[in-house]
Amino acid sequence: MAPERKNSELDGYAFSSNGAGRFCKLPQGLEEETLSVEHSRSKLAYCVMDVPPWYLCILLGVQHCLTAFGGLIAIPLILSQALCLQHDALTQGYLISTIFFVSGLCTLLQVTFGVRLPILQGGTFTLLAPSLAVLSMPEWKCPAWTQNASLVNTSSPAFIEVWQSRMRELQGSIMVGSCFQILVGFSGLIGLFMRFIGPLTIAPTISLIGLSLFDSAGTSAGNHWGVAAMTTVLIIIFSQYLRDMSVPFPAYNKTKSFHSAKMYIFQILPVLLGITLSWLVCYLLTTYEVLPSHPEKYGYQARTDLKGDVIAQAPWFRLPYPGQWGMPTVSLAGVFGILAGVTSSMVESVGDYHACARLSGAPPPPKHAINRGVAMEGVGCLLAGAWGTGNGTTSYSENVGALGITKVGSRMVIVTSGILMVIMGTFGKIGAIFTTIPSPVIGGMLLVMFGVISAAGVSNLQYADMNSSRNIFIFGFSMFTGLAIPNWILKNPSAIATGLIELDHVLQVLLTTSMFMGGFFGFVLDNTIPGSKRERGLEAWSEAHHEDPDNFPESSMVYNLPFSFSSRLSSSFSSSWMKWVCYLPFCPPTKSISQEQDPLGIMENKAKPDPPQIAIGTAL
Repeated sequence: MAPERKNSELDGYAFSSNGAGRFCKLPQGLEEETLSVEHSRSKLAYCVMDVPPWYLCILLGVQHCLTAFGGLIAIPLILSQALCLQHDALTQGYLISTIFFVSGLCTLLQVTFGVRLPILQGGTFTLLAPSLAVLSMPEWKCPAWTQNASLVNTSSPAFIEVWQSRMRELQGSIMVGSCFQILVGFSGLIGLFMRFIGPLTIAPTISLIGLSLFDSAGTSAGNHWGVAAMTTVLIIIFSQYLRDMSVPFPAYNKTKSFHSAKMYIFQILPVLLGITLSWLVCYLLTTYEVLPSHPEKYGYQARTDLKGDVIAQAPWFRLPYPGQWGMPTVSLAGVFGILAGVTSSMVESVGDYHACARLSGAPPPPKHAINRGVAMEGVGCLLAGAWGTGNGTTSYSENVGALGITKVGSRMVIVTSGILMVIMGTFGKIGAIFTTIPSPVIGGMLLVMFGVISAAGVSNLQYADMNSSRNIFIFGFSMFTGLAIPNWILKNPSAIATGLIELDHVLQVLLTTSMFMGGFFGFVLDNTIPGSKRERGLEAWSEAHHEDPDNFPESSMVYNLPFSFSSRLSSSFSSSWMKWVCYLPFCPPTKSISQEQDPLGIMENKAKPDPPQIAIGTAL
C-alpha cells in the first residue's frame, strides 16, 4: 500500500511521509530526469537533516564505528612495523586509542563546520604509503636489536627514543603537508585542480596505494597462511555470497511494539565478523596447544597469548593529547612525500562528497561546501599530526556505502559516531584489546582490503574510453612505472647521489612512493597527449561528480554554516564594509545566505502560480 502523501502548506515545496515520521524536502517543479537522478532519496527512512530517536542514533552510530574499524585498526598496526614497535603491544594500543580519538574529533568538525554531510572521518591509506617510504630511508631503518623480542625493553629510554623520533618525523611532515590542503580548501583552488585531474590520473594513483602495500599484507599473512586464508575466505563469504541474506533481530517501536526486524549484517560488517571468527579460532587453537609454543616454529605468530599481559597493563582511562610523543620534527623529504598523499586524498574526497549527498537525500554539494570540506580535512590532518597518530584523516568511502545499506542518511547519526569514537579513544583497554589480534588474521584482512582499494582505483576507468590506444598506453605505462621505479630504487638506495643531502632525501621518498610515480606519469601524459574530453573521460566524469547545485534551491538549508551563523553574516555584512566576506570561496554566497530568512522561498513563490506538486521521499 502506498504511503499517505502529506503536502505542506508552504507553496513551492512538497513533503512526503516516509512512514517513520520523517520527511525528505525537495522543491516542486523538478524535471523528470532530475527525479530519476534523485531516486535514491525516495528510499530513505531518514534524510540528511532528520533526527532519528536517540536510541536509533546510538545503534546506527555504533554500526558506523564498526564499519570503520578495519582501517582504523590496520593503519597503526602496519605503521608499528616501520616504527620498530612490533614487540611493544602497549604502545600499539596507545596508537589505536589515539587514532580513534582524533577520528571522532575530526568527524565532529567535518559534520559541523565542514561539508556538513553525514560522512565519517578516519585514518587514510593514501598517507600510509608515503609514510612507509619516509621510514624506509637508511637513517630511519630500525636497529637490529629492536627486531629481537628478547632484547627489547619497552620502558628503556633508548627504545622509547627509537620509535618516538620516527613518530615525530611523521608528525611534522603531516602537519606541514596538511597546511597545503587547508590552503587549497579555503582558497577554492580544489576546483582548479579538478579541471586537470581525470580518471586516467586517479586510477593509477588509487590503485597503486593497494598494490604498493602487498609486501605488508604478505609478510603478516605469511606468519600462518592457513589462518590468513581462513580470514580471507570468511570475509569473502560474508561480503559476497551472504551479503543479501538478512538476519532477524529483536526491535521495538511505538507502532509495532516488540517485533522482529531484518538486518543485512553480513553486508554491513563482513570485515569485523571475519576477523572476530578467525580470532576466536586462534584463541581455541592456542588454548588446546595446537599452535606451536616455540618462537622459532612456523605458526607461532598465530597464538593469541603473545601479548596477553598488554590488556592488564593498559590503563582504563587515558586521554590522548597533542605532542604526547614530543616536539614534531620536519624534513623536506617527508613533506614532499606527504603532499603526494594529501593531493590524492583531496581528489578522492570530492567524489565521496557527491556520493554521500546522493545517498543521504541531500542536494549536490555547492562549491563553498566542497571547499570547506577539503579545508576541514586539512585541519583534521593537522590535528592527527599534532596528536601523533602517524597518519592523517580523510572521508571514509566504506561509511558512505553504509548509508545506502541502512537507508539512514541523517547526519545526527554520524555526530553520534564521532562522539562514540572520542569516548572509545579515551579508554586505553579498548585499544589494547585490538593489539592482541594475531598478525596472520590482520594479514588475511589486508589481502582483501588492499585488493579492494586497487580495484576501486581501476573502477575510475569506466568514465574513459578504454578502447582508445591512447588511454591504454597512459594507464599501462603509469601502472608499470609506478611499480618498477620504486622497486629498483629500494634495491639500489645509493643510486641517488646529487651531492645535496636534502635533495637526495626528497627524491628517495618520491621515487619510492608508487602512488606518486603512477599519478605523476598519468597526470603529465593525460594532459599532454592529444585527446578529446570524451575520450579522456572528462565529460562523463564531470556529469557523474558535478551536478549543478543551483537546480536545488534547498541547498542552503543543508550546507550553510550552523548555529544561524550564515544569518548573522547576512545581517552583519549587509550594511557594513565587510560585504566581501560573503564572496570568500568557503562562505555561502549572499543569495544563499539571504534565503535563510525565507528558507523555503515562501514570499517568492506566493507571487507565482502554484506549480504541480511532486512528492519525493516515499516509504521503505
